[in-house]
Amino acid sequence: MKSNVGSVDKAVRIILALVLFSLFFFLEGNLRYLAVIGFIPLLTAFVSWCPIYKIFGINTCPLKKA
Repeated sequence: MKSNVGSVDKAVRIILALVLFSLFFFLEGNLRYLAVIGFIPLLTAFVSWCPIYKIFGINTCPLKKA
């Protein structure tokens, strides 16, 4: 897997994951389990690879100099 998630994109994904995790404390009933969705952006941020980016050919990583 070649990384396709840049550093700014990683930061945004981690913040999004934290926001989704906080839903667990603010929502009531079964809706609070929507917070589990926060694991998706968190996982893609730490792995630096997004399968949806791969499908659409998006790459936010800076080019490495040879």
